[in-house]
Parts: sequence; structure tokens; C-alpha cells
Amino acid sequence: MLKKLSEQDFAVLRGPLESGRQSPNSLASVLVLGIFLQALFFYLTYNIAGKYTIYPNFESIKTIHMWLTGIIILLSLLFAIPVVFNKMEKLQYFLSIIMTQNFSVFLFLAPLFLLGEQDAATVESLLNLTWITLSIAGVLFIATWIRFYLLLKKGHYRAGSRNEEMRGKFETKSYIPIAVIGSTALVFLIQFVMKTGSSDLFETIMLVFLPFGIFYTLIFVLPEQLVILYCKIRFKSFNFDINGYLNTERAAKNTRKVKQS
Repeated sequence: MLKKLSEQDFAVLRGPLESGRQSPNSLASVLVLGIFLQALFFYLTYNIAGKYTIYPNFESIKTIHMWLTGIIILLSLLFAIPVVFNKMEKLQYFLSIIMTQNFSVFLFLAPLFLLGEQDAATVESLLNLTWITLSIAGVLFIATWIRFYLLLKKGHYRAGSRNEEMRGKFETKSYIPIAVIGSTALVFLIQFVMKTGSSDLFETIMLVFLPFGIFYTLIFVLPEQLVILYCKIRFKSFNFDINGYLNTERAAKNTRKVKQS
């Protein structure tokens, strides 16, 4: 689908790259910070939230996730080294996506483990909730991907092709299906929490609804991350040179120097 679109159709997506927020140096700092945060999230998820849970196959999940997180941490350390990320910028960006989604796994599992500590919780009900929330996440990803593709196809990410007011109106309407999916997830969560007999409203909001909300938010931004990765693979202008400049920025600087001379 994306092959039919030209480089200009993705121009707005260069914004995070042009600002430096997603430059290789910035991502290196994020990866280093992510090393410590992933270790913290692992401890909180499995040693605090899952301490007394009845969630099925808890130990197996913990072991597998420990190894996967360990690999991500080692790769994060490797791709924080300038010599490495300057030569493999695309892989560094891909790793940053993997790391982000690993946080979404923690935020997905932690509330499930906590709900598994409730007196009324059963293995069957926890599995049902798992499949329902994962199915909603899948539908959300597909809906967001379709929405994002339609925006690209209509030229809303083409620089200067639409004014901001028209773009805002279209994007507001395109959020309606996303809102419906999010509301559906919220209804299922409320029903499950009520059945398990959780009485502390503040604790439920902070430890169950908030993590699930962040989890779905990370799923929501995943299509854009993947499209930017696609652009980095396909277009040279989405990549940085060894001096830390976007390739188009370096070309513009050289052009200005030639004119001045």
C-alpha cells in the first residue's frame, strides 16, 4: 500500500527527526534510560504486582519475559554506543520501537496480575479478560493503521498541501472509531473489576485503568512508529549522516555555502 505513495506524502513525519527528538543521539539517551526503567518495571510487575497472583503460567511468563527483557537491555546498551548506532541507525530506531512495546507488555500484565490477587478472581475469568483486552488491542491497531493510511493517502502528511484547520477537522472525525474501541475496552474492564469485588476506587484507577490506558496508547502510536521506520528504510532523507545532520539538512547547508562563495 505505502509503495504507491511518494516521499512528499510522508514529509510531515520528518518533524520529530528535524527537531532532534528522534535523532540517533537522542535515541541513544532514551535507550540508556530504558535499561534502568525496564529493570524497574520488571521488578514491579513480577515481584510486586504478581507476588500473590493466581494468573495461570505466571512463572513461565516471568522466565520468558526475563530473557526477552535481558536481550533488549543488552541490545540497548550496544546501540547507545556512537560507533554502532552511526552505522546501524535503522536498527537503532527499530530497537527503540521494541523497547517501547516491551513497556506496553509490562503495563498490560501488571494489572492482570493485580486482578489475579482478588478473592473473587478465577483462572477462567483472568484468561477471558486477557483474550478480550488483547482482541481489543488488535482491533485498535488495525483501526489506527487504516486511519493513518487514509490520512497519508489524502495528503494530510504532505508538507503545505493542507491548512491546519482542515487537517484538524478530518483527524477529529477519524478519531470516532478509536473512541468507540476505547470505550468498549473500558466497559469490559469496569465489568470485570466489579465482579472481582475491588472496593478501593483510587487504587483501581491507578493500578488497573491507568496502566491499561497507557498500554492502549502505546498500541495507538505503533502504526506511526512503523511508518517512520519504513520511511527510514525507503528514503535517504529520513536518515542522519555521521555528523548528526539529516541528509537533506546537510545538502541545504552545502547549497547555501556554494551560493555565498
